[in-house]
Amino acid sequence: MYDVLTIGRSSIDLYSNDIGVPFPEITSFGAFVGGCPTNISVGTRRLGLQSALLTAIGDDPVGEFILKFLEDEDIETRFIVIKPEHRTSAVVLGIEPPDKFPLIYYRENCADIELTIDDVLASPIAESRAILISGTGLSKEPSRTATLFAAEQAKALQREVFLDLDFRADQWHDPRAFGVSIRSALRNVDIAIGTEEEIKATSMTNISQMSIEHSQISNPNIEGDIDVAVTTILDAGPNALVMKRGIDGADIYTKEGEVIHANPFPVEVYNTLGAGDAFASGFIYGILNGWDWQKSARLGNATGAIVVTRHGCANFMPTMAEVDAFVEVRGGL
Repeated sequence: MYDVLTIGRSSIDLYSNDIGVPFPEITSFGAFVGGCPTNISVGTRRLGLQSALLTAIGDDPVGEFILKFLEDEDIETRFIVIKPEHRTSAVVLGIEPPDKFPLIYYRENCADIELTIDDVLASPIAESRAILISGTGLSKEPSRTATLFAAEQAKALQREVFLDLDFRADQWHDPRAFGVSIRSALRNVDIAIGTEEEIKATSMTNISQMSIEHSQISNPNIEGDIDVAVTTILDAGPNALVMKRGIDGADIYTKEGEVIHANPFPVEVYNTLGAGDAFASGFIYGILNGWDWQKSARLGNATGAIVVTRHGCANFMPTMAEVDAFVEVRGGL
């Protein structure tokens, strides 16, 4: 029995080794593993859950690079699909703390967006306590239908369904399609997780293409009423919505109208990319272990805070021993 099956995006992540250097002046990159569901599979496994991953890679050395890393991490990889006619995804990232992290995706003809209903049927949803799907998995077919089907199957089997909103605006043919697709998935979701911008994007239809083209981090600055956005999401199905707020901690909105705040762990920021997936890993660990909302989110804040002090995503997810040492000198969970 697996604790969590994560479904969707995977990539090789090339992170600048030249911290604080403008992108055109970068001289070298470190090669790591990334992609929201892939990061969360590693993050939850390092904390102690039994994690399986459903993604797709190309029949190429980059796919072999990702697969070896995941096998070394003791992630269940036998459900990962090879798509010979497609390539493993890649991401290139500059690091200019505290708030500039230029990010470029290479996802043309990428393998993971080719996940199908048959791939889902071959996966261990019935043998998993929970699944996690992500917004980017809804951005194109056939992955969109496969992701929606996975959520339907998990809900029918009374498995916990987590959704990471994972809004990457430049991965959508029209950023307004993000909200349409997410809203269609929410009826089968138990807990949704996202930033304030992602939550607003779920309910907004007036995101401009121009704002995306001039964005440093692939997502536009989205205007809108956050209370309306929260209500839109909760009315569509989930029992709770978790808002990741970075240096301000996290808020959990429940269907019953409660708002629960979890305090942050202040640290000096090195790289924000991957922190949200680290948060989700800690939060999911807490929920699946029967912790309450606040303690689960507090663990998420701790795992997220640790990762923002490190270089990359999956490779730098903390173990529970590292979390214990981190929180012990900061007041505990």
